[in-house]
Amino acid sequence: MTLQTKLADSSRLTKVILVIAFLGVLEASYLTYAHYNLAALACIGGHHGVSTCEQVQSSIYSRLAGIPVAILGLIGYVSIVGSLFVKGELGRGSGFCIALIGCGFSLYLTYRELFTLKEICEWCVGSATLMTILAVLTAIRFLRGEPAPA
Repeated sequence: MTLQTKLADSSRLTKVILVIAFLGVLEASYLTYAHYNLAALACIGGHHGVSTCEQVQSSIYSRLAGIPVAILGLIGYVSIVGSLFVKGELGRGSGFCIALIGCGFSLYLTYRELFTLKEICEWCVGSATLMTILAVLTAIRFLRGEPAPA
C-alpha cells in the first residue's frame, strides 16, 4: 500500500496532525539552517542593528548538551510524523508523548526568552505554537483511539 493510499484512508484528525507537524519540520529545518548561518535569519524585531531572533539563536539557551535546540525540534517534528504511521496505542501514545515533551520544552524556552533574555524570536514562538497545537491534537487522537493509516 502506498503512502498516498494510507493517507486517504486515515482520519481527518490524523491528516491535520500530519500537516501541522510538516509545517513544524519546515520551520525547524529553517531554524537549524539559521542556527549555523545567523546572517540568513529573517526576523521582524530588533534594536541597535541586531535582530532579537539572532540574540536568541546565539544565546546559551539555543543549545542543550551542545545540540542546537532547532535540531531537537526537527527530530521531534519528524518523530511525530513517524508516529502517525505506527499502528495502535504505541503510535498514538508515542506521538502524544513526543508532542507533550516538545510543548513543555517550548514553554521553558519561551520563559527563558521573556524573563532571562528579554528578547522574543518570532520563529521560536511560531514553533512553540505549532508544538502546543500538536500536543492538544495528539492528546485527542490518543484518547479517541484514532487509528494509524492502514
